[in-house]
Amino acid sequence: MTRMSPQEADAYRKPVLDALGADDPFEVQEIEFEAWRRIVEAAGEDLRERPADEEWSVVELLGHMTDSELVTSVRYRWVLAEDEPALPGYDQEAWTAQFNHRSDDPELLLTLFGALRLANMDLWERTPREDRGRFGIHAERGPESFDLLFRLQAGHGRVHPAQAERALATVRRRSPA
Repeated sequence: MTRMSPQEADAYRKPVLDALGADDPFEVQEIEFEAWRRIVEAAGEDLRERPADEEWSVVELLGHMTDSELVTSVRYRWVLAEDEPALPGYDQEAWTAQFNHRSDDPELLLTLFGALRLANMDLWERTPREDRGRFGIHAERGPESFDLLFRLQAGHGRVHPAQAERALATVRRRSPA
């Protein structure tokens, strides 16, 4: 993984932060679990169907969000416990393929995602405001504070449920009635 220039890092972050907008990142993350539960229930038999060969299915998107919550959990803790720690990146495509999220049990993913999210939100609430500015050095994007990581995760949590709903709609449009 190569280090992005500051401009590339900002270009990566911008659409994710734009998805969050001025909304409270805690409140956005607080309701995301139920959004995923509704999407999984609505998907039914179409849960594993991809809208296109190169696009993820609903369950693969949920697997990606669970991976992201896991990785972010560790990043939060490094940032809060260590001085300017290195924060590794990860290849989301490789994780989704290697862990075969397309065949995952969605209930297991929801359970893991929910537990991680609750722990991360509790950590956020317990962290003094002055410590939210602590930062680590992301392997690709450079310096990122706990506050920024938390806001990015909230924006990310808006991007992928919407993507899952679009994927499901595409799958259903092409399926014979």
